[in-house]
Formats: sequence, C-alpha cells, structure tokens
Amino acid sequence: MAKVIVVTSGKGGVGKTTSSAAIGTGLALRGHKTVIIDFDIGLRNLDLIMGCERRVVYDFVNVIKGESNLKQSLIKDKRVDTLFVLPASQTRDKDALSKEGVAKVLEDLAEEGFEFIICDSPAGIETGAIMALYFADEAIVTTNPEVSSVRDSDRILGMLASKSKRAEQGLEPVKEHLLLTRYNPERVKRGDMLSVEDVQDILAIPILGVIPESPAVLKASNSGEPVIYDSESDAGQAYADAVSRLIGEEMPLRFLEEEKKGLFSRLFGG
Repeated sequence: MAKVIVVTSGKGGVGKTTSSAAIGTGLALRGHKTVIIDFDIGLRNLDLIMGCERRVVYDFVNVIKGESNLKQSLIKDKRVDTLFVLPASQTRDKDALSKEGVAKVLEDLAEEGFEFIICDSPAGIETGAIMALYFADEAIVTTNPEVSSVRDSDRILGMLASKSKRAEQGLEPVKEHLLLTRYNPERVKRGDMLSVEDVQDILAIPILGVIPESPAVLKASNSGEPVIYDSESDAGQAYADAVSRLIGEEMPLRFLEEEKKGLFSRLFGG
C-alpha cells in the first residue's frame, strides 16, 4: 500500500523542494519504489533540483486533465531505478488541481506499485498547498529556526488537523514530523537563531531531522543532483539520517553542536 507523505511549510524558502528531492532519493536508494510529485503549479523547481528539466514533456496537470497518462508523464531517474518524478506545469495556475483529479493520480500510482508518494508542496495555505496535504498519511513540516518560520509552520499543523482527508473523515490523524533546516549552532549560541529545543517546545511534534546550514545544499541544487548523494557533506549525512528515521530506524541527532576548531585553525583564524 502506498504511503503519501507531504513535505510542507507555511513560509517559502525553507528548503521544501530540496528536502523532497533528498528524502525521495534516499527512500529510493533504500530500494523503495518512490515518486516525487511537484505540486507547485506555475513555478516548477523540483525537476531542476532532480536534474531532469530537459526531459519534461508532460506534467501533473496533463495527467489530471486526461491530456497524457502516467507512463508518458513520469520521469524515471537516471541514477536510481526505483525513483520517479512527476513534474508540475509551468503554464497553468493552481486552480488546475482538483481533489478528484489528484485522488485519481494517487490511486493510479498506488496501483503501479509505488511504496512512497512524496508531495512537494508550495508554501502557504493556497490551493496547491491544500491539495498537497489533503491526502497525506504523513507530513514532514519543514521550518527554519526563526520565529516567523516556526509560527507559520504552526498554522500548517492546524490545517493538517482540520483540512486533511483524515481529519474530515475522522480517521487516525496525519503523522507529523519536524524537519529543521539551515541550522547553525554558532548562531544558536549567539542567540540569533532558535535552538532545536525552542522549536520543539513551540510545535510539539517529533523531530525527524536537523539539517545544518551548508554550502553543499546550494552546490547540489545548482548541479541538479539531490544533496543526499554528497555523503561527505554534513547536509547529505543529515538527510540520510532523516530517511533512516522515517522508515523507523533509531538514529541519534547530529550536527547540533558547533564544530570545535583545532589548534591550527585557532592559531591562524581558520
């Protein structure tokens, strides 16, 4: 049975698409048949981060409107056989999505044997975001350690509790996970940024991962390769840890303390 996971946030620019790409890729690397759907109709960034922008012919809206089928529209990843992308349309608006249309696509994907369906949500609380979270079994609430970002994520938690299909039908609630991105222990120590504990106190949901602020994320995005492939980087390792926790493995949180500088660095200001 397919598990639908929405990667969501209230605020834009917190790393949802980066996280969708990394987590979807991580699940596929573990052997799980996974598809990542871009719900950001009109913008479309997931295909860039996944490095498949030149291969887009048909998109998510084409499938919903019956202008193409899933086989024509799904893009198979060139690196992992079990990973697929369903890109967003750049020429339609978010009203092109309907509950019936999205439901049909998700049902068809489940019938195709997908184990994980990752829904990369646009920011905010408009149509695309509502559609992305409506069918979710689990939600990865992505936030930066800043007050405005955390406050907006709290609104998303309210929507998951009231606007999702599970809430409407009185089913078991959407399982919520907290993903804290762009975490910088030095800035936390200076009081410029909320700590992990601060964010958990406010949102009160289990933590899936803490992704450190890292130049590897931008480098990966620009090269069209999910950062989880960069196993030497702290961000790549942190995403791999988050994937392990998502599938039920126990993993200690890393990268919460500032790195201690060695003698050479202290002497020469490195």
